[in-house]
Amino acid sequence: MIPQNPARLIDHTLLKPDATADQVCRLCEEAVEYGFASVCIPPVFVPLAADLLYGSDVAVGTVVGFPLGYLPTSVKVFETIEAVARGATEIDMVIHLGAALTDRTDDVEDEIRQVVRAAGGAVVKVILECCYLDDSRKQVLAGCVVNAGAAYVKTSTGFGSGGATLADVALLARTVAGRIGVKAAGGIRDWHACREFLATGATRVGTSAGMTIVDQWRREQGL
Repeated sequence: MIPQNPARLIDHTLLKPDATADQVCRLCEEAVEYGFASVCIPPVFVPLAADLLYGSDVAVGTVVGFPLGYLPTSVKVFETIEAVARGATEIDMVIHLGAALTDRTDDVEDEIRQVVRAAGGAVVKVILECCYLDDSRKQVLAGCVVNAGAAYVKTSTGFGSGGATLADVALLARTVAGRIGVKAAGGIRDWHACREFLATGATRVGTSAGMTIVDQWRREQGL
Protein backbone atom coordinates (compact mmCIF):
# COMPACT_ATOMS: atom_id res chain seq x y z
CA MET A 1 0.00 0.00 0.00
CA ILE A 2 1.28 3.44 -0.92
CA PRO A 3 0.64 5.89 1.94
CA GLN A 4 -1.31 9.05 1.26
CA ASN A 5 1.77 11.25 1.61
CA PRO A 6 5.00 9.84 0.15
CA ALA A 7 7.24 12.15 2.20
CA ARG A 8 7.76 9.65 5.04
CA LEU A 9 9.27 7.20 2.55
CA ILE A 10 11.74 9.67 1.04
CA ASP A 11 15.38 10.23 2.00
CA HIS A 12 15.98 13.91 1.13
CA THR A 13 19.41 13.64 -0.44
CA LEU A 14 22.36 15.95 -1.04
CA LEU A 15 25.50 14.06 -2.05
CA LYS A 16 26.91 16.18 -4.85
CA PRO A 17 30.65 16.81 -4.57
CA ASP A 18 30.30 20.57 -4.14
CA ALA A 19 27.75 20.43 -1.31
CA THR A 20 28.13 23.24 1.23
CA ALA A 21 27.09 23.78 4.84
CA ASP A 22 24.51 26.36 3.76
CA GLN A 23 22.94 23.84 1.40
CA VAL A 24 22.82 21.21 4.15
CA CYS A 25 21.10 23.72 6.46
CA ARG A 26 18.51 24.37 3.78
CA LEU A 27 18.09 20.62 3.17
CA CYS A 28 17.39 20.04 6.86
CA GLU A 29 14.85 22.87 6.96
CA GLU A 30 13.10 21.37 3.95
CA ALA A 31 13.14 17.90 5.49
CA VAL A 32 11.38 19.14 8.62
CA GLU A 33 8.90 21.23 6.63
CA TYR A 34 7.95 18.36 4.31
CA GLY A 35 8.27 15.56 6.87
CA PHE A 36 10.80 13.42 5.01
CA ALA A 37 12.06 10.19 6.53
CA SER A 38 15.67 11.37 6.61
CA VAL A 39 18.32 13.54 5.10
CA CYS A 40 21.19 11.75 3.37
CA ILE A 41 24.32 13.89 3.40
CA PRO A 42 28.11 13.67 3.21
CA PRO A 43 29.77 12.46 6.45
CA VAL A 44 31.49 15.79 7.12
CA PHE A 45 28.08 17.45 7.63
CA VAL A 46 26.62 14.89 10.04
CA PRO A 47 27.20 16.94 13.23
CA LEU A 48 25.59 19.99 11.62
CA ALA A 49 22.54 18.00 10.53
CA ALA A 50 22.29 16.25 13.88
CA ASP A 51 22.14 19.63 15.63
CA LEU A 52 19.62 21.07 13.19
CA LEU A 53 17.33 18.04 13.29
CA TYR A 54 17.51 17.39 17.03
CA GLY A 55 14.00 16.82 18.40
CA SER A 56 12.47 16.31 14.94
CA ASP A 57 11.21 13.10 13.34
CA VAL A 58 13.79 13.35 10.54
CA ALA A 59 16.65 10.85 10.73
CA VAL A 60 20.25 11.82 9.99
CA GLY A 61 21.63 9.61 7.22
CA THR A 62 25.08 9.49 5.69
CA VAL A 63 27.20 7.32 3.43
CA VAL A 64 30.05 4.85 3.96
CA GLY A 65 32.49 3.63 1.31
CA PHE A 66 30.77 6.02 -1.04
CA PRO A 67 30.46 6.07 -4.01
CA LEU A 68 32.84 3.38 -5.28
CA GLY A 69 32.80 0.85 -2.46
CA TYR A 70 36.39 -0.33 -2.71
CA LEU A 71 37.73 0.99 0.59
CA PRO A 72 39.07 -1.69 2.94
CA THR A 73 36.50 -3.09 5.33
CA SER A 74 38.39 -1.65 8.29
CA VAL A 75 37.98 1.84 6.82
CA LYS A 76 34.25 1.33 6.25
CA VAL A 77 33.93 0.16 9.84
CA PHE A 78 35.81 3.24 11.05
CA GLU A 79 33.65 5.52 8.90
CA THR A 80 30.55 3.93 10.38
CA ILE A 81 31.72 4.29 13.98
CA GLU A 82 32.65 7.94 13.35
CA ALA A 83 29.35 8.71 11.62
CA VAL A 84 27.27 7.24 14.44
CA ALA A 85 29.37 8.97 17.09
CA ARG A 86 28.78 12.28 15.33
CA GLY A 87 25.01 11.79 15.21
CA ALA A 88 24.09 9.63 12.22
CA THR A 89 21.20 7.24 12.74
CA GLU A 90 21.13 5.79 9.21
CA ILE A 91 24.10 4.49 7.18
CA ASP A 92 24.07 3.85 3.42
CA MET A 93 27.11 1.70 2.62
CA VAL A 94 28.49 0.59 -0.75
CA ILE A 95 29.59 -3.01 -1.17
CA HIS A 96 32.93 -4.07 -2.65
CA LEU A 97 31.83 -4.55 -6.27
CA GLY A 98 35.06 -6.28 -7.24
CA ALA A 99 34.35 -8.99 -4.70
CA ALA A 100 30.74 -9.28 -5.83
CA LEU A 101 31.68 -9.61 -9.50
CA THR A 102 34.13 -12.41 -8.75
CA ASP A 103 31.58 -14.27 -6.62
CA ARG A 104 33.36 -13.64 -3.31
CA THR A 105 29.98 -13.31 -1.67
CA ASP A 106 31.23 -14.54 1.70
CA ASP A 107 33.59 -11.55 1.79
CA VAL A 108 30.76 -9.18 0.86
CA GLU A 109 28.47 -10.62 3.53
CA ASP A 110 31.19 -10.46 6.17
CA GLU A 111 31.88 -6.81 5.36
CA ILE A 112 28.21 -5.91 5.63
CA ARG A 113 27.98 -7.76 8.94
CA GLN A 114 30.96 -5.82 10.29
CA VAL A 115 29.40 -2.50 9.28
CA VAL A 116 26.06 -3.49 10.83
CA ARG A 117 27.87 -4.38 14.05
CA ALA A 118 29.78 -1.08 13.99
CA ALA A 119 26.53 0.83 13.45
CA GLY A 120 25.35 -0.28 16.87
CA GLY A 121 21.65 -0.21 16.10
CA ALA A 122 21.65 2.52 13.47
CA VAL A 123 19.78 1.59 10.30
CA VAL A 124 22.11 0.17 7.63
CA LYS A 125 21.18 0.27 3.94
CA VAL A 126 23.42 -1.69 1.59
CA ILE A 127 24.01 -0.35 -1.93
CA LEU A 128 24.54 -3.06 -4.55
CA GLU A 129 25.00 -0.73 -7.57
CA CYS A 130 22.72 -2.92 -9.66
CA CYS A 131 23.75 -1.45 -13.01
CA TYR A 132 26.96 -3.52 -12.84
CA LEU A 133 25.36 -6.82 -11.80
CA ASP A 134 23.37 -9.55 -13.51
CA ASP A 135 20.10 -10.69 -11.99
CA SER A 136 21.56 -13.82 -10.45
CA ARG A 137 24.20 -11.82 -8.58
CA LYS A 138 21.61 -9.27 -7.46
CA GLN A 139 19.58 -12.08 -5.89
CA VAL A 140 22.57 -13.68 -4.20
CA LEU A 141 23.79 -10.33 -2.86
CA ALA A 142 20.33 -9.39 -1.60
CA GLY A 143 20.42 -12.64 0.35
CA CYS A 144 23.78 -11.61 1.79
CA VAL A 145 22.29 -8.30 2.92
CA VAL A 146 19.48 -10.14 4.71
CA ASN A 147 21.86 -12.64 6.32
CA ALA A 148 24.21 -9.91 7.51
CA GLY A 149 21.47 -8.12 9.43
CA ALA A 150 21.13 -4.90 7.44
CA ALA A 151 17.79 -3.10 7.31
CA TYR A 152 17.60 -2.32 3.58
CA VAL A 153 19.02 -3.35 0.25
CA LYS A 154 19.49 -0.36 -2.06
CA THR A 155 19.71 -0.24 -5.83
CA SER A 156 22.23 2.46 -6.64
CA THR A 157 24.55 5.24 -5.56
CA GLY A 158 23.41 7.60 -8.29
CA PHE A 159 27.04 7.83 -9.38
CA GLY A 160 27.18 4.61 -11.43
CA SER A 161 26.34 4.03 -15.08
CA GLY A 162 22.65 3.66 -14.24
CA GLY A 163 20.18 4.36 -11.47
CA ALA A 164 17.14 2.59 -10.10
CA THR A 165 14.97 0.52 -12.43
CA LEU A 166 11.55 -0.96 -11.80
CA ALA A 167 12.87 -4.38 -12.81
CA ASP A 168 15.63 -4.23 -10.19
CA VAL A 169 13.26 -3.09 -7.45
CA ALA A 170 10.81 -5.85 -8.31
CA LEU A 171 13.61 -8.44 -8.28
CA LEU A 172 15.02 -7.26 -4.96
CA ALA A 173 11.56 -7.08 -3.39
CA ARG A 174 10.79 -10.66 -4.44
CA THR A 175 14.15 -11.84 -3.16
CA VAL A 176 14.02 -10.26 0.29
CA ALA A 177 10.30 -11.09 0.58
CA GLY A 178 9.56 -8.51 3.25
CA ARG A 179 12.40 -9.55 5.53
CA ILE A 180 14.10 -6.18 4.98
CA GLY A 181 13.28 -2.99 3.13
CA VAL A 182 14.14 -2.05 -0.45
CA LYS A 183 15.46 1.42 -1.23
CA ALA A 184 15.28 2.74 -4.78
CA ALA A 185 17.69 5.53 -5.63
CA GLY A 186 19.18 7.13 -8.70
CA GLY A 187 17.20 9.13 -11.24
CA ILE A 188 13.83 9.32 -9.43
CA ARG A 189 12.76 12.90 -10.03
CA ASP A 190 8.95 13.09 -10.14
CA TRP A 191 5.85 11.72 -8.41
CA HIS A 192 4.90 9.49 -11.33
CA ALA A 193 8.23 7.64 -11.13
CA CYS A 194 8.21 7.59 -7.33
CA ARG A 195 4.71 6.11 -7.28
CA GLU A 196 5.74 3.37 -9.71
CA PHE A 197 8.76 2.43 -7.60
CA LEU A 198 6.66 2.29 -4.43
CA ALA A 199 4.03 0.18 -6.17
CA THR A 200 6.74 -2.18 -7.44
CA GLY A 201 8.12 -2.87 -3.97
CA ALA A 202 10.32 0.00 -2.83
CA THR A 203 9.84 0.87 0.83
CA ARG A 204 12.18 3.87 0.77
CA VAL A 205 13.17 6.25 -2.05
CA GLY A 206 16.38 8.26 -2.17
CA THR A 207 16.19 11.43 -4.24
CA SER A 208 17.30 15.04 -4.44
CA ALA A 209 13.87 15.87 -5.90
CA GLY A 210 11.82 15.11 -2.81
CA MET A 211 10.11 18.47 -2.68
CA THR A 212 9.12 18.27 -6.34
CA ILE A 213 7.70 14.80 -5.77
CA VAL A 214 5.63 15.82 -2.77
CA ASP A 215 4.45 19.04 -4.43
CA GLN A 216 3.30 17.04 -7.46
CA TRP A 217 1.50 14.57 -5.20
CA ARG A 218 -0.20 17.46 -3.39
CA ARG A 219 -1.41 18.95 -6.68
CA GLU A 220 -2.71 15.55 -7.72
CA GLN A 221 -4.65 15.35 -4.45
CA GLY A 222 -5.92 18.91 -4.81
CA LEU A 223 -4.10 20.02 -1.65
